[in-house]
Amino acid sequence: MPNVRLAMAQTNPIVGDISGNLQLCFEAVESAARQGANIVAFGEMSLTGYSIEDLALDSSFLAQSEQAVDALAKRLLDAGHGQIAVVVGHAAKSKNTPIGSWAIAQNCASVCMNGRVTGRYAKHHLPNYSVFDEYRNFIPGNELLSFEHLGLRFSTVICEDIWQSGGPVSEIKAANTDVTLVLNGSPFEIDKGDRRLDLIVDLAKTQNTAVAYINLVGGQDDLVFDGDSLIVDANGALVARAKQFEADLVFIDIESKNSLSALHDHPLKKKDNDWQIWNALVLGLRDYVGKNGFSSVILGLSGGIDSAVCASIAVDALGSDRVFGVAMPSRYSSAHSLSDAADSAKRLAMQIRTEPIDSMVSAFEQQLGFDGLSAENLQARVRGVILMGLSNSEGHLVLTTGNKTELAVGYSTIYGDSVGGFAPIKDVEKTLVWQLARWRNQLAESLGEALPIPENSISKPPSAELRPDQLDQDSLPEYDVLDALLDLMIEQRSSTEQMLAAGFDAALIEKISTLVARAEWKRRQGAIGPKITAMSFGRERRHPITSKFKRI
Repeated sequence: MPNVRLAMAQTNPIVGDISGNLQLCFEAVESAARQGANIVAFGEMSLTGYSIEDLALDSSFLAQSEQAVDALAKRLLDAGHGQIAVVVGHAAKSKNTPIGSWAIAQNCASVCMNGRVTGRYAKHHLPNYSVFDEYRNFIPGNELLSFEHLGLRFSTVICEDIWQSGGPVSEIKAANTDVTLVLNGSPFEIDKGDRRLDLIVDLAKTQNTAVAYINLVGGQDDLVFDGDSLIVDANGALVARAKQFEADLVFIDIESKNSLSALHDHPLKKKDNDWQIWNALVLGLRDYVGKNGFSSVILGLSGGIDSAVCASIAVDALGSDRVFGVAMPSRYSSAHSLSDAADSAKRLAMQIRTEPIDSMVSAFEQQLGFDGLSAENLQARVRGVILMGLSNSEGHLVLTTGNKTELAVGYSTIYGDSVGGFAPIKDVEKTLVWQLARWRNQLAESLGEALPIPENSISKPPSAELRPDQLDQDSLPEYDVLDALLDLMIEQRSSTEQMLAAGFDAALIEKISTLVARAEWKRRQGAIGPKITAMSFGRERRHPITSKFKRI
């Protein structure tokens, strides 16, 4: 019986760094070869990074991508690895561009062996929903790629092809496929759960094939790819699972489609939701900082829950020596705000400085005669000026600490507390911020470490402290009520009738709906942050800024 050792290579590419991504792939094959692998499969667009968006319309980019495939094949041959079949994802210029087509490229997987490309597959189903615009950027392929290697028959498809019916996937069984290789760029979402596993189990059973699902890992702008590559046998039994949120190389020995064994022990179950969410936020921030060449980050520390959680995420992502906090007290700041901010910094062993804003605010107020809301917003904008000034002078990336609930209803000051280049908890609702804070402290306690988030930051009533005795609940419902309503309104896109049936008051529905609509212009100008839900405030939710629509 044939015995093939497959390596699933879960890499973290950078979009556009084609030479660097090629090196990652080469090193992964070298490592796999040392452990006896004779076929290596990578994730979707592993040579170009994903998603490439409108770089797919750039002929120079496509030429470099195709040259990299040929270069990888030759380099592997020169290094003595020509006998290994390597399946790698990349973009390529289509040879048959339809007349009038905007797109010129295809999302491809190529098989490299013996110094050349021996087969190529073009993705058939092009997702055009949520964060994906592939129908804009690519031309679909229509033919399944199958090839023989060491007595087994392999077929190759790409990501969305197994999420939709029809197309080349329906031909896998007829091709007598032993193992289907699925190259993926599948972003993390809280509610995805094990839908991927369910999907490949169904594919295995219906097409009578073992299925290896190889996913990317890493942060790319607002997307986080969590890895979690999987392989099942033709009966749908889970054989191996790669790590989440880090690069990995997983080996499986294959005798037949029904006889697979993992070379090393791997956990077959995901960890709990809070662990996944926290690690998605950490990886998203780490890679945004690293891939964009920042050496450090800076954020305002108010003593509140949002800034405390953001600081903890940042320290987990980068280390305490690369995270800088600034306390910016005003005349309305409470004593506990300063002490909680200092406590947060101490617990995280990060640097903090204090920059009082009273004299700066007073100068503006005296010259411009501001009071009321304009004076409140002025405090936030002065703080924004301080953070951006320190960013310019010291080279930090400014983190903005607003959460999803605040962004939904517009409870942030544009060019004030909304300033920054990255928003770590942009897609985290307020109640989940508290939940994650408690989880992170519990994790630290279980490890015998100092709790990173002050208990007072978690337990005290939230307040922007822009006027005397101000509390968030002066003008908003309790956050558990608000988040539940926003979930129906935004995540589930429920009708007013459905929200009423869920027990929400008509006046509250109208109020919150109006706040959400009025805040669209703010959100459009806001920093990006890691997407963790199915409907974040980003490219998947595109509402007009100018609109007279009213929910009825």
